[in-house]
This record gives sequence, structure tokens and C-alpha cells, in this order.
Amino acid sequence: MKYTVDITINLPRAKVIELFDNPDNMKAWQPDLVSFEPVSGTLGQPGAKSILHYKMGKRDVVMTETVTKNNLPDEMAGTYETKGVYNEISNRFEAINQNQTKWTSENEFKFSGFMILIGFFMKSAFPKQTLQFMNQFKTFAESTAEDN
Repeated sequence: MKYTVDITINLPRAKVIELFDNPDNMKAWQPDLVSFEPVSGTLGQPGAKSILHYKMGKRDVVMTETVTKNNLPDEMAGTYETKGVYNEISNRFEAINQNQTKWTSENEFKFSGFMILIGFFMKSAFPKQTLQFMNQFKTFAESTAEDN
């Protein structure tokens, strides 16, 4: 399953990248994130692996992130793997003007085992979840500008 979503963030691209590329900010816009643990490679660089722990309702989700591309400020890409789900994400950032940035997220999900059924029946939930994360980041990022 492939899909693309995008949003406009009312901040300069350099500020968006500064906030996006800092793992210490992740909990501010991913409230379900319990921990982010780098395990190998240079953080944020191709080949780097990290373990992400999420608590989603009653479910514990543990996934492995592998950075596949870091061409910031233009693009950052990676894979996210958990039981039965493999996701490739490419995040692109484009300056619309001096004060606005377009964030485009291209996603491709591959499912195995029982998750094939979940993926089929919950197809529309995946883009909605991605957009929710993006909007949470937008709210967080724009609030940092208000604090200054």
C-alpha cells in the first residue's frame, strides 16, 4: 500500500529541519512514544538503527528504524519494521516562502502474516495516522515560534 500526504508548516524550512532532526523533540509531537534508543551507526545518518517503543492504548509496539537517506534540508528517509509490518518513508521539505515549509511524506507499507488482513481492512487508517503525526509536529513546531 502506497500513499502520500503533505502539510504546510508556518515556519522557515531551516527551523522545521532543526526541530524535526532532533530526536529529543519526538515525545513532544508523538505522545504515544515511550522511548527512542539508538542502537548502531551514527544517529540520523544512513545505516543508523534505533528502537522505538510506543504505547498505543493497551498495545505495546516496538519498531526498528533504519535511516536510509539523509539529504536534509531536502529529504530524510528510513524504514520502520515491527511484527508483520514493513514501512518505507520518505520525508521531503520544500520552502514555500521565507516563512512556510511544505512537508511531504511518501509511505509504502508491506504486510505479512495476520497483518495482511489488518492492512486490507484498515487501509484508510494509515494515511490518517500519518497526517495526525504530521499535524502534531506542526502544532509543536509552530508553538516553539510563539515561545520566542
